[in-house]
Amino acid sequence: MTASRLPALCVCAIALMLGSCKDHTDYTGWRVSGGTKMVQHYSSLTQIDSTNVGQLQVAWEYHTHDVDTVSHSQLQCSPIMVDGVLYGTTPRLRLFAVDAATGTQKWIFDPKGNANTSFFGFIMNNNRGVTYWEDGDDKRIIYCAGTDIYEVNATNGKLLTTFGNGGKVDLHNDLGLDASKMFITATSPGIIYKDLYIVGCRVSESAGAAPGHIRAYDVRTGKLRWIFHTIPQPGEFGYNTWPDTAAYKHVGSANCWAGFSMDEKRGVLFVPTGSAVYDFYGGKRLGKDLFANCVLALDAATGKLKWYYQVVHHDMWDKDLPTAPILVTIKKDGKDVDALAQATKHGFIFVLDRETGKPLFPVKETPVQTTSELAGEQPWPTQPIPELPVPYARQTLTEKDINPYLPDSSKAEVLKRLKTYRYGSMFLPPGKTPSVIFPGFDGGAEWGGPAYDPETGIMYINANEMAWIMTMIDTKPANPNGETFAQAGQMMYTLYCMGCHGADRKGTGNFPSLVNIQAKYKESQIDTLIQTGRRMMPSFKQFSAQERQAIISFITGDQKLGATKFVAPPKAADPYLDMPYEMTGYNKFLSKEGLPAIAPPWGTLNAVNLNTGKMVWRIPLGDDPKMAAPGRITGTENYGGPVVTAGGLLFIAATKDGMMRAFNKSTGKLLWQYKLPAAGFATPAMYEVNGKQYLVIACGGGKLGTKSGDSYVAFALGK
Repeated sequence: MTASRLPALCVCAIALMLGSCKDHTDYTGWRVSGGTKMVQHYSSLTQIDSTNVGQLQVAWEYHTHDVDTVSHSQLQCSPIMVDGVLYGTTPRLRLFAVDAATGTQKWIFDPKGNANTSFFGFIMNNNRGVTYWEDGDDKRIIYCAGTDIYEVNATNGKLLTTFGNGGKVDLHNDLGLDASKMFITATSPGIIYKDLYIVGCRVSESAGAAPGHIRAYDVRTGKLRWIFHTIPQPGEFGYNTWPDTAAYKHVGSANCWAGFSMDEKRGVLFVPTGSAVYDFYGGKRLGKDLFANCVLALDAATGKLKWYYQVVHHDMWDKDLPTAPILVTIKKDGKDVDALAQATKHGFIFVLDRETGKPLFPVKETPVQTTSELAGEQPWPTQPIPELPVPYARQTLTEKDINPYLPDSSKAEVLKRLKTYRYGSMFLPPGKTPSVIFPGFDGGAEWGGPAYDPETGIMYINANEMAWIMTMIDTKPANPNGETFAQAGQMMYTLYCMGCHGADRKGTGNFPSLVNIQAKYKESQIDTLIQTGRRMMPSFKQFSAQERQAIISFITGDQKLGATKFVAPPKAADPYLDMPYEMTGYNKFLSKEGLPAIAPPWGTLNAVNLNTGKMVWRIPLGDDPKMAAPGRITGTENYGGPVVTAGGLLFIAATKDGMMRAFNKSTGKLLWQYKLPAAGFATPAMYEVNGKQYLVIACGGGKLGTKSGDSYVAFALGK
């Protein structure tokens, strides 16, 4: 029997005896989203290897039967596998259990109690994973649907009504303020520490957002056990770093939407946080903005802060930390050092000592532009720039970076436009003169996160390399008394909707067009959607019926209602919520044909040695058929992460061309690919059942103009 055919446990045992394993973690299963709580996306299974990966076949496909092709549903869940059972979620956020070897359904749980529940009337957010907990025969699945955390019996799919309020915990509660009308949900799965379920949240990114505090709940009862305030309150460390000490009462977000990692031996939870609101104007939140844009190390049992490290000071570019840090052990000065590696949206990897939070490679506080076109804004004078590891995404562009494959007339038009923009630095303060955001709002790294091979010290990460344009404008009044419904709706649209759907309502980035929305949905459905939100769209519960009707009259062009006078309800004055500027939208830098204005690759896959900080290899990931040509691989925007194996392979879907691919992890050579039924914007899972190794991916599509899907596809070697 060759080494590549040895059972995984045997290989691991041999490695341990030889001293090559860095830790004693079991990498043979997938009981936790990300593989283990170290979130390395690594499998020690070796049945599938570089010599036989070409023989992979579809072992089974499980259809959830609740796809919505009209409103482009999505499915981004990385499932988990426990004792031969695979657990995941559907586009409508139902929870299911299937036989991990056959895909045969065992049970399905509907959080609304009705398998035919409409998408409307329920917050349909993306779900990226579920959490498993057990104590003897007590086995539970915990996950978030809408605003609620549900706890379900893992054996039969029944709601455990002793948890929280009848089986669920409302995320609006336990925040220390009335958050009942604020948008809040949880996209990424929580994490278990003993009998605690620890959860982050996704909140609005506009003024008036809910706070992004980290909370731990008792697994059995659903009672709050501890809370960490991500914007410090009086008496807490970091409170005095805010020039306005009342800011914590008004400034929201600084949330962890990307998930956690954990060092269980040390009892330490690692938390990546996002920016404080408003994302693109910081004149109401001066200072560094702790603990926004930080890696936090918290005592998992108590929530007490051990250390923090901020990767962006006074964020004005929406540089949320998009993925949990991976826990690694690297060679430093001849010694093994327990560390973590945090990937960022701007293409950096911060490698920090796990005990102290100190960088293990030099990081320079680099001077950046401090003048702003926006009144009241005070950019922080420096930003941390790691000398190593090397960036895994392009970070600046010049006129030489215009897409060479565009028609000559388009290249000239793009170049002319570029000359009217501000560009050349990642840290140009937002302003009324458009600026180029590169890497864009959705990359380098995104929520899929990297994979890490503990045997080699190599980290694998996919990156988006798309340029976007940001423009700020003066905000129109939010309380337009005396205007018509159409005029009032336009003002409210500009303030609350334009940033995502664009000034022309045609959509921006990954946000859909609202033009002719009345052909798809009834007015009552649009009204419900405004109140509940859906996926990337937050809810606007705070709007009165008149305000909702005003927005509807504007986006649908309702002429009859549009001429009616509008009388807005009185609003409480809060200077923190009165933002003087608004962004015009998440607009990609595109040619007039809708093609990327910058040269490919627009998506890459990168291998970085964390022991040295050097790049091992880098290749384009995916191919855009609009720019297809012999010998040209463009790469595409990508969402979802990779899995690396002891069998010499790196698996990843993620691209809008809908392929699942396997690469040689040492060289980046493509070894196998398969066209999925819908694009796999999710991170795969890998496990073994009855001696057979499986690779599973959720095929949900729905992003980047791709069709929506509803299935999970499992691959295994043929007989």
